[in-house]
Amino acid sequence: MDHRDIVVIAASRGAIPVLKRLVSALPRDFPAAIFIVLHVGRHKSVLPDMLSQWGALPARHPASGEALARHEVYVAPPDRHMVLLHGEICLLDTAAENFARPAADPLFRSAAMEYGPRVVGVVLSGDLDDGAAGLAAVRARGGYCVVQDPLDCEAPSMPRSALAATSADAVVSADRLAHAIDAAVKGARRSEEATVSIRPDLDQEAQIGNRGVVTPEELDRIGERSALTCPNCSGALWRMRDERPLRFRCHTGHAFTSLSLEEGNEKRTEDAIWSAIRAVHERIILAQQRRRWAEHAGSTDDIAIEQTRIEENEKLVELLRAAIGATS
Repeated sequence: MDHRDIVVIAASRGAIPVLKRLVSALPRDFPAAIFIVLHVGRHKSVLPDMLSQWGALPARHPASGEALARHEVYVAPPDRHMVLLHGEICLLDTAAENFARPAADPLFRSAAMEYGPRVVGVVLSGDLDDGAAGLAAVRARGGYCVVQDPLDCEAPSMPRSALAATSADAVVSADRLAHAIDAAVKGARRSEEATVSIRPDLDQEAQIGNRGVVTPEELDRIGERSALTCPNCSGALWRMRDERPLRFRCHTGHAFTSLSLEEGNEKRTEDAIWSAIRAVHERIILAQQRRRWAEHAGSTDDIAIEQTRIEENEKLVELLRAAIGATS
């Protein structure tokens, strides 16, 4: 096996100490380019400065369109997806994937499409399941897969989701991560040597993800229209035909693996219940005002009617509050 020279890393909650241990153990002449996506959203990121202080490799946010180079650590900048296209690093403002921008899946997909067996995909500690679909794409294109041991993670969901989506060549604790990546770069054999198959669906999904808004007909080529709607924009969702892992896309560019979609639907359900509570509470307020009017008017029948309304709606509020607890 030739040396691998593209390392892509998905990281979220609990991963910064792991990244510190990793870069501190890598030499200045490490023969690969490293790309890191940490879920920072729109918040200012000082991660490149910290990584440069902790290790020998220089780290920075790349500029869009610059050529990638070995011996460098590239960190996705806030609010931009980082993808690899035609030997360059591209920064995209396309829709969030798994409720994140930057997200790991776009980076992993693009690396798998561009570099195939030269890629080492790494999933570290984090919540939900970003990186799972991307690691499966790396595996499908012959890349090497490393996952932090979920038992070693502050937030084990991302590693567990990655392991459910595809097999890993190495499942390691934080203190063994640098060794595992170094071995992968130097040509360690995959745990399951297999012929790399051409997967037009993966290429099409990567291209669609990089473009953002697409036509429904384009999504019809790689997915099937579902009865579900996007929790971000309320548009129709397509279920991808490649179901490992199970994932969905809308034509405006939002994408979800199943765990992230469930999280989004749970939040949307809770928001809907709170809206219902607000509407019912407004009925209580109105009934209270009508009761006061009836008291001033001396109408005992109207006072009783409004009091009944108040009591019925107060019971309904209690039921709705209990429903919020059931969704959590």
